[in-house]
Amino acid sequence: MADISKATMTDVPELSALINSAYRGEGSRRGWTTEADLLTGTRIDEEELRKNIFRKDAFILKYAEDKKIIACMLLEKRVNALYLGMLTVSPELQGKGVGKKLLKAAEQYAEQLECDKIEMSVISLRRELIEWYQRHGYKDTGKRKLFPEELQKFEISVTPLEFLILEKDVIQK
Repeated sequence: MADISKATMTDVPELSALINSAYRGEGSRRGWTTEADLLTGTRIDEEELRKNIFRKDAFILKYAEDKKIIACMLLEKRVNALYLGMLTVSPELQGKGVGKKLLKAAEQYAEQLECDKIEMSVISLRRELIEWYQRHGYKDTGKRKLFPEELQKFEISVTPLEFLILEKDVIQK
C-alpha cells in the first residue's frame, strides 16, 4: 500500500540513499532521470536533508510502499508560489506513474497553502525531463538561472550548465 507523507528525521539516511542513487553514479543510469552524464559527486548529503526537514517554510514529502521510501520531493512555500525541487523516484520504478502521483500531491499542497502556482528549476540540457514536466502542465517561463558556483566543482559537462525555470498555475477552488 502506498503512502505519501512528510518525511521525518528518521527518514534521512533512506532519503539520502534514494536521492543520490537516482541522480548520480552508475546506479542512476537504470532510470531515465540520471544526471550522471552532466554532474559527478553527491546530489545531497544527510546534513542538508536534515536542514530541509527542520525548515519552517519547506518540507520533504516521501512516497513509501510497504514502509520503503521509493520516491520523494522537496516543497518550499514562497510568497505566492510553491517551489518543487528534487523530485526523485527510485530508478527501478521510473516510468510507472509514481512521479505523476507526487506532482498531484504537490498541487494539493499548493492549494492548501494558497499558492497561485508551482515553480521549479531544471537543468536546461535535460530536454527529456523538461518535456515530461511540460506534458504535465508546466510551462517554460523564459527565465534562466546560472548553475550555482559551489556546485560547479561537480560538473563534467562540456556545455555550461544553467537552470530553466518552469511553472504551473494552480487552480484555486
